[in-house]
Amino acid sequence: MARPDTLVIRPIGPDDAPEWRRLWRAYLGFYRTELPDEVYAATFARLLSGRDGEFRGVLALVDETPVGLAHFLFHRTCWALADTCYLQDLFADPDHRGRGIGRALIEAVYAAADAEGAASVYWLTQETNTTARRLYDRIGVKTPFIEYNRT
Repeated sequence: MARPDTLVIRPIGPDDAPEWRRLWRAYLGFYRTELPDEVYAATFARLLSGRDGEFRGVLALVDETPVGLAHFLFHRTCWALADTCYLQDLFADPDHRGRGIGRALIEAVYAAADAEGAASVYWLTQETNTTARRLYDRIGVKTPFIEYNRT
């Protein structure tokens, strides 16, 4: 899919709080989740902290307007000497989907993982997220693992 000519992927910065919050709220709404304001504030601060082992974030901008986001984290794994990269959140504004934004965000995470020497990049999605899974099936490998959570 052709990307918009003006698509830019860049790290989240301190001035991005309102637009980041708008996008992340829409992302959480897709998963029928709402979080308290203190979680938004703490998450944004973590994204900006620059500390080892903390989440990082990137925004996708079209014509300088944020239209997508990705949050990712590097962490140790017992299966390799290098860290692995977990892509926790990925979202493209529904009004801008089908223009390569999701792919560009994932590729930005792949590039960050390569720059850090990460052993792998992985992410999760709901089985019913068929739209996103069409992209994921083209740029990733579906594993046979099933996720469990504490009851």
